[in-house]
Amino acid sequence: MKPLDRRTHSIGLRTGIIVFGAVTCLALSSSSTRRAGLVVLAATAVGAASHAPAAAEKSDTAIRPFRVAIPEKDRVELRRRIAATRWPSKELVSDRPQGVQLATLRELARYWSTDYDWRKAEAKLNALPQFVTKIDGVDIHFIHVRSRHENALPLIMTHGWPGSVIELLDTIGPLTDPTKYGGTAADAFHVVLPSLPGYGFSGEPAELGWESGRIAHAWAELMKRLGYTRYVAQGGDVGANVTDFMGRQAPEGLIGIHMNLLSGALGIADKLPAKSEEERTAHKGLETFRTTGFGYFLEQSTRPQTVGYSLLDSPVGLAAWLLDHDTDSYYKISRAFVDGKAVGHLTKESIVDNITLYWLTGTGTSAARWYREFGQFLAAAGAQAPPPVKVPVGFTTFPGEIWAAPRSWVETVYPGVAYFNQVDKGGHFAAWEEPALFASEVRAAFRPLR
Repeated sequence: MKPLDRRTHSIGLRTGIIVFGAVTCLALSSSSTRRAGLVVLAATAVGAASHAPAAAEKSDTAIRPFRVAIPEKDRVELRRRIAATRWPSKELVSDRPQGVQLATLRELARYWSTDYDWRKAEAKLNALPQFVTKIDGVDIHFIHVRSRHENALPLIMTHGWPGSVIELLDTIGPLTDPTKYGGTAADAFHVVLPSLPGYGFSGEPAELGWESGRIAHAWAELMKRLGYTRYVAQGGDVGANVTDFMGRQAPEGLIGIHMNLLSGALGIADKLPAKSEEERTAHKGLETFRTTGFGYFLEQSTRPQTVGYSLLDSPVGLAAWLLDHDTDSYYKISRAFVDGKAVGHLTKESIVDNITLYWLTGTGTSAARWYREFGQFLAAAGAQAPPPVKVPVGFTTFPGEIWAAPRSWVETVYPGVAYFNQVDKGGHFAAWEEPALFASEVRAAFRPLR
């Protein structure tokens, strides 16, 4: 492992290198905002179908306290819809090739409608400092936990799809109070966890153009509003793409980035080394995704509105869509329900917390639109080379990732990568599955910048 330094990083390749693949996409229509019974403390309770800015806010830059309050009628309606599910026949294969297995989804639905309690998730969220602020016309929800340790380093972390801030919650303790989790006070962070536009309790963009670059600008503005003049950024999945853009934009105050998905690998597969066994295995992962795991990506890149009707109408349909992401995480999630054996923190409860957040906020469609937005950005950029990354880059490879990128691949995208490590467990949802290990990697990557 190399220590993180302040070298400038450049890839000198076409724009497609920094996304999951060069996908040319078509039209998208924006939709009206929707939210179910949220409460902004700066105003009166927001109605069941409204998420308007608080009337009492003094300016568009105001930071308003936020609290989740889902009406009981929404929970009752959810259970009714689960009970009314029309089930297909069992798949004609013994494993995953036809999609989410009937036994897995039936057990998830049973648990969801009988044993699961959303109020626990709501209480967990409300125990944390939550806020909303309007940036570039969109209400951005975020969790902001300051460390009790002096000289903590501010950190903004971005979730992905089909995740949410739920997948990052268990990292807050290890990152803000490391002395309780095997670290030292010198490793502490002030943690900022924003919900992506159109996800969870953030507002839906009412116009086109909210791709990763625009989100990156919004995150820089958020950190500025919070008074942070020196900070770092981290991301996986969509969050890795947003974090990459932050590194290329290099807003004032950003001193380093860390990622755990090499999101651009699909776009430059022919340029990635394939000499070692490790490199060949990573290529197999890319090929498997390209040939059998690309369905959700293609649909959301081209027709998010079409699939969105089902995602907003059927909770079981939404659950199946969110589960069918990658093979490693799917089997871990399936094991939690069918066998009752959770892998790390991918428990039945936390998995359903995430799905329920999508359902109660009605964000299945709006969250899917990021894929098309970024595809449009790529199509417009064409072969234009992106700007170089202007801050030190750290990267951690988790073995269960869709393609577990070896160092040679990371260096192809980020020449002179300042920190690289391969760990022995964890997958695509690394922060969710292995929060302690994930936190230790974030500490190690940014330690030289303190």
